[in-house]
Amino acid sequence: MNKIDEEGVKEDHHVTSILEDHERICWGCGLRLLLATYSPVFKCGWCGAITTQIRARKPDSVCFSRWRCIRDQFFVVLLLLFMSFVICAGVWAVYPTIFSISYFCGVFHSTITAILSFITISSFCMAAFKSAGAPVTVTWGSYPVVGKNDLENYTFCTYCEKPKPPRAHHCRSCRMCVLDMDHHCPFIGNCVGAANHRHFIIFLISVVISCFYVVTMSSYTAFQIWPPQLGSSASTDTSTVSRVVKQIITGIASSVLLLSVRGLVLLYLAFACLSADIGIAVLLWQQLYYIYEGKTYITHISSQNTGNGGCQNILRFFSCPHWAFKIFQIPANSAKLQESSSKVL
Repeated sequence: MNKIDEEGVKEDHHVTSILEDHERICWGCGLRLLLATYSPVFKCGWCGAITTQIRARKPDSVCFSRWRCIRDQFFVVLLLLFMSFVICAGVWAVYPTIFSISYFCGVFHSTITAILSFITISSFCMAAFKSAGAPVTVTWGSYPVVGKNDLENYTFCTYCEKPKPPRAHHCRSCRMCVLDMDHHCPFIGNCVGAANHRHFIIFLISVVISCFYVVTMSSYTAFQIWPPQLGSSASTDTSTVSRVVKQIITGIASSVLLLSVRGLVLLYLAFACLSADIGIAVLLWQQLYYIYEGKTYITHISSQNTGNGGCQNILRFFSCPHWAFKIFQIPANSAKLQESSSKVL
């Protein structure tokens, strides 16, 4: 009976008028397909699996994979140490001046520091140590167990040797397929995918706010403890503008030499966090733009059209409540899609 059904399926879904037969076997359900012409890529009419005859790139060597793993671990440890240094050094250098203003001011800024530190480190850990989104294991390889359209638009990953969903990509560093993969970030030692993309964005937002806060507080404290400029009386000489500017720069450089260790730490925190803030802000803006357009970085560089852009994509990404969709006058079906996608994740 199964043989008769298989023949019926073949008659329904295969081309009947063939000038030249090219027989292929579907990797998804094992059915034999007859193609009119040779094609390196074809789709099964029964299970919907896509088969490609294009030769895949050879897998990376063991040494290369270990080097990438060591590199990622180094960046993760380095970033954790830098965040710990900024928090500890900032508290040591800034808060004596803040508490000298008033006790309430010191407690207020201590609370802000604790909240920003907790959000930044926790979101970093969730993005770095949580799975980026491994595809669900599906049944494949045999016609009796694979139903119609069960493998719709699935491709076969030659590296993992198992089916790959339509929106998944194989990561060479993680050595696995990742759903809705955006990119592999060495600073978190992990891919940014469907399961941790939101934590990654929250981490970027927290870093931007935290760095701006550190720059503001460090600059204010450094201004309070800055020693008087040497040779300030020389500024009365107005013979040339260049000489006045030179004297001002010389005075500032001389006063820097009189700074204590605390003052030098404040200068380092201000410039380091300002540089990091600019770079992370650019990355955050790029990520939010891709989310607004309904794309990832990979689909952007491959010029794949994944749908319409709009604020509903950002609201859906952050699992915003229904009243947020009403504020931006987004149709109700978008809210339902948001609800269903949040259940999947």
